[in-house]
Amino acid sequence: MNWQQWILEHELPIRLGFFFGVFAIMAIWELRAPRRVLTVSKTLRWTSNIGLVFLNSFVLRLVFPTAAVGIAVLANVQGWGLMNIYQMPLGIAVILSVVILDFVIWVQHVMFHAIPLLWRLHRVHHADLDYDVTTGARFHTIEIILSMLIKFAAIVLLGPPVVAVVIFEVLLNATAMFNHANIGLPPVFDRILRWVLVTPDMHRVHHSVEDDEANSNFGFSLTWWDRIFGTYRDQPRAGHQDMTIGIHRYRDPKLVDRLPGMLALPFIGRISGYAINRRQWNSDNEQ
Repeated sequence: MNWQQWILEHELPIRLGFFFGVFAIMAIWELRAPRRVLTVSKTLRWTSNIGLVFLNSFVLRLVFPTAAVGIAVLANVQGWGLMNIYQMPLGIAVILSVVILDFVIWVQHVMFHAIPLLWRLHRVHHADLDYDVTTGARFHTIEIILSMLIKFAAIVLLGPPVVAVVIFEVLLNATAMFNHANIGLPPVFDRILRWVLVTPDMHRVHHSVEDDEANSNFGFSLTWWDRIFGTYRDQPRAGHQDMTIGIHRYRDPKLVDRLPGMLALPFIGRISGYAINRRQWNSDNEQ
């Protein structure tokens, strides 16, 4: 048995192992050395955020019996996608696939900010009044379904090696928990690491209530896309200790940090142009 077969046969335990392992490390790190003082009951937020994760996992299992890896296997068997048409060495194909899929996720993230209807879904993620490891998995169920469909389409068009999809899924989940964690890295190490990977201080800017800051640093794993396309912002204006997390209009914990309110949030308020579509920003924008 070669290493590819081993990874495929143990794909689910590998993904779950990395998920729970990274989650535990970040949670312990947050307890021992938090970057910011939390403002809302951790019990309330963790119960709601983790409850949403379990709900999403259940719905995804019902709607999509096969995950992204299953679609990659199907594409490989059927010969779908560019990489099944134009052959290349496995190592190059794996690296290229992971980078391209990461770019797809970056574009998807920008879309969920730029299109008002999609922003209504995505604001569930941004409405969290605090920022910690559970925020990285807090997404509305409909957004999760749409994200999975986009990922399926990208895999069918690209035709990546199955092992590349496993690596990408592990990397995406691990980095999402890492860069949403309420932790800080030594400044020198942070500056070096963020030339490749999104750090907690880099992504925390994206969760600012200030619209121009929230519309920056869209990356989940690789930082290159924000640098290339001009959406990179080094630090929040107010500093990491004093910046406000969340959305201006939604500050009631009973709405934004309880599961029923989180599920209802996309359907509250009118649809209007989101800040990313405007030439100027101010704190009273409809979000």
